[in-house]
Amino acid sequence: MNGMLHLGHAFSLSKLEFASAYHRLKGDEVLFPFAFHCTGMPIKASADKIKNEIAKYGNPPVFPVIDEAAEAEAAAQKAAEAAEAAKNADPTKFAAKKSKAVAKAGTATYQWDIMKSSGVPESEIPPFADPYHWLDYFPPLAKRDVAAMGCQVDWRRSFITTDHNPFYDAFVRWQFNTLKKIGKIIKAKRMAVYSPLDGQPCADHDRATGEGVGPQEYVLVKMRVYDECLVGELSPLAGRDVFLAAATLRPETMYGQTNCWALPDGDYGAFEMANGDVMVMCDRAARNLAFQEHTKEPGVVNKLLGFKGTALIGCAVKSPLAVLERIYCLPMMTILMNKGTGVVTSVPSDSPMDFMALSDLKAKPALREKFGVKDEWVMPFEVVPCVHIPEFGDACAPIVCEQLKIKSQNEKVKLEEAKGKTYLKGFTDGIMLLGAHKGEPVKLVKQKIRDIMIADGGAIVYSEPEKQVMSRSGDECVVALTDQWYLEYGEDAWRERSEKCLEGMVTYHDEARKAFQHTLGWLRQWACSRAFGLGTRMPWDPQYLIESLSDSTIYMAYYTVAHLLQGGDMYGKSRPSVDPEAMTDDVWDAVFLGTELNADSKFPKDLLDEMRAEFNFWYPFDLRVSGKDLIQNHLTFAIYNHTAIWEGDESKWPRGFRTNGHLLLNGEKMSKSTGNFKTLKTAIEEYSADAMRFALADAGDGIEDANFVHDTANAAILRFTKELEWIESIREASAQGKLRAADSSATFADRVFANAIDTAIARTKDHYENMMFREALKSGYYDLQSARDAYRVQCDGDAGMRADLAARFIEVSTLLIAPFTPHTCEHVWGAILGREGSVTKAGFPVGDAPDPSVAAAGKYLDDLVKTVRGGVAKATAPPKKKPAVPPPPKVCDRVDFFVAEKFGGWQEVCLGILADVYGADGTFPPVSDILEKVKASPLAAQADFKNVMKMVMPFVKFKMNEAAVAGRDALGVRLIFDEAGVLRENSEYVARVCGLKEVGVFAADADSTEKAAAVKGGVKVDQATPGSPGVNFVVTELSVEGVTI
Repeated sequence: MNGMLHLGHAFSLSKLEFASAYHRLKGDEVLFPFAFHCTGMPIKASADKIKNEIAKYGNPPVFPVIDEAAEAEAAAQKAAEAAEAAKNADPTKFAAKKSKAVAKAGTATYQWDIMKSSGVPESEIPPFADPYHWLDYFPPLAKRDVAAMGCQVDWRRSFITTDHNPFYDAFVRWQFNTLKKIGKIIKAKRMAVYSPLDGQPCADHDRATGEGVGPQEYVLVKMRVYDECLVGELSPLAGRDVFLAAATLRPETMYGQTNCWALPDGDYGAFEMANGDVMVMCDRAARNLAFQEHTKEPGVVNKLLGFKGTALIGCAVKSPLAVLERIYCLPMMTILMNKGTGVVTSVPSDSPMDFMALSDLKAKPALREKFGVKDEWVMPFEVVPCVHIPEFGDACAPIVCEQLKIKSQNEKVKLEEAKGKTYLKGFTDGIMLLGAHKGEPVKLVKQKIRDIMIADGGAIVYSEPEKQVMSRSGDECVVALTDQWYLEYGEDAWRERSEKCLEGMVTYHDEARKAFQHTLGWLRQWACSRAFGLGTRMPWDPQYLIESLSDSTIYMAYYTVAHLLQGGDMYGKSRPSVDPEAMTDDVWDAVFLGTELNADSKFPKDLLDEMRAEFNFWYPFDLRVSGKDLIQNHLTFAIYNHTAIWEGDESKWPRGFRTNGHLLLNGEKMSKSTGNFKTLKTAIEEYSADAMRFALADAGDGIEDANFVHDTANAAILRFTKELEWIESIREASAQGKLRAADSSATFADRVFANAIDTAIARTKDHYENMMFREALKSGYYDLQSARDAYRVQCDGDAGMRADLAARFIEVSTLLIAPFTPHTCEHVWGAILGREGSVTKAGFPVGDAPDPSVAAAGKYLDDLVKTVRGGVAKATAPPKKKPAVPPPPKVCDRVDFFVAEKFGGWQEVCLGILADVYGADGTFPPVSDILEKVKASPLAAQADFKNVMKMVMPFVKFKMNEAAVAGRDALGVRLIFDEAGVLRENSEYVARVCGLKEVGVFAADADSTEKAAAVKGGVKVDQATPGSPGVNFVVTELSVEGVTI
């Protein structure tokens, strides 16, 4: 809660609001609480920025002018470097995708400006230097906006996190004491992404950029520089043990080194380690290494010397494991200084880039001359095979480069392709050719070789962030070996219980379930303590705070009792029952774990009983909604914590998570800097709450990014207005007896419309149950409106509508979209329809089971009308090539339909096959299997079988889709409705809407004068099939005077 809620927040919130509104509508007991997470660095870091800006620039501050052009150029360069770094990533490592953290790094340089852009008046900004002022300022505004949105929240249960609410603070202390008591929290040294400025690990919610990024471990190979090479710029290092330090992910290939690489223009340094060794690398790598217990003083870099990479060219080194005793440092222009150490090992047998770079130096004397490379440093060195890959032999790099016809190290795209072909196979399929593990699979000995190098002193372990991470304090993070408290995520038994929990949960999308499974597979110990920020103190080690992703994993349990402790005050200042000090661990155990309090406990028994009853009634939670980026941490943590604290009571484990993508605004990422941004308050003021909710429902249902469209919200306002006017006019017309009587005979149009209402009820209910709200909006609003409009046309206007159907439509349509547009629907329900009570609890509409035959008949008639209109227009159109003498105009007053009673020939055979393979569960085998059966049928003997097969596929798929709706009846040789009867019953309607005077309906297999005339006119009556009748457009020509010729 470090700012105003925006449309992105509203999008996730809307999913929960729509779901709770639906369940409330259908009569379920629903608890929809809402609280405010204030833990962690964001607020504290922002408050400190305000404080520092006032101290440095005054109050109000006067900031220096920024050269925006220079900033843009630097940003472009940085983006290019990041793209290049991504190409060199280890393909065996999981890489986090771009997430919402990217959006947190706006272009506003100063926190003061950010506050102004958020709508905070300048005169009110100074108090934000106190972090607790944020907690008092923004949550009430968020509550205001959520209420204005129409969310039916139980505000009595709201709370804020951190020690600003002493009751929730006590709850979190109990949670962590419980986890520690059962062995889920340990003190250990582990590598973690770390902010040196903040002096603590930097978790996802503490980051401005780099969310999801973790430590990448390398083997840091120590290549000893021969003493005679410590001359020139390196002479100050003479007499020291100097090593070129190269980070590698492939220690098993170190046997095949022929040289190493440095970037001539790169900035390097010589850094003293704790044991006195001197390591050569870039400054960034040395900074990381300083936090991993390799320097004399943790976090302090002792740089002895700085120089360009040119000083390293020609240095002779002895590299551990290398077959060659003496190799040289050579120039490579593609080294990235933002990854690794800037010194790169070279194994041309296995690395296509190394092979081409070495080949270029050998083949191009001018290149050697340019960088002062002597021939003896390059020319004698040939590929040293070290790993055999069955597909490529003993040296994969030369072979794959030859296959792809790569001629130069500058062919980056092809080299990336070559790396992709060989890199992973070197691990999965490779066999060692050299060393103590010769003949053994790489995947079995890679770790052993790494351990040997480290044990022999030829290498050390080095870690750095997978890519750049910036903390919210503006600090570039490192990877540090931290001694602190960790949650033991990933422990075998705990993970297995969490996987069991996930199996029983509803995740609504397969992609989400797979993401959870993936996270459970890789997630390991999580640093859960921090030294800086807001939050709850670690109960047994109060120098630390509990970090922000760990204090809110079972907060849903606290919702169930919050109102009894806080009396509706989110800050816990109201004390209607007990003081926070009374909420001891024993009391929380009694409430949530069902234990008994000691006999001498002074805690009120009535309160305890009520708290237990609330918890046991509401828990577990059925649904939690969040952005998909939280699967990799927060949501998976929630699963872990529930399966730990309620290890013996699976009935309290979570039942469902619904995750969604981010929200685009008019197809573009929301951004304050571009102006493509809306706060929740602004959106409500601009569109109204219901129109905004309507557009949010229409924005998207999947786990991918959704899109809030301005035009959809604007159009919704007009739609609501017009619909309200229509409803009032129909109600008035019905009261005046101007509609058809409810007891009048049901027409075809009546039956189709009534069935469309039943279909809308069934489909919309199904979509609500599956939280597919865009689909629910389509079936419950758009499709039902279209059915009503079609009914009006068939009835030749509102007056032809049957009164009871019009009334049913108004009621059903109101109830179906009440979860989306509660304010509008409440007005219709009470003010227009005069119903008692609130529409929100009126009950989900109930209909008869939809009749597929009626729906099919209705669709058939709609499609036929469109076909006839087009046919009439084509039949009466003048010739495209205008003759010298214009022909008389044509008119079509009559259309004759020739209806086939049943399918025959190849279609009948296909239907028989489909009926035979139709499963009891309403499914079919793969289409390919069905086609094989067609090929094995008597049809294969026909001379025109190839042409028939071209028509089989679409016909089979069409009938399979029909069967999915209508069941086995769709697979008969006759349609599921009376085609001829539909045409005869609706002949007047077809004639009216198509501008005809007569419509004729005839059997396609019966002789008639009309059939003979149609055949003579070129109509292929014999090719009519059920659902596709032969159609004869009877056309006459008019004379100039309008007399028929």
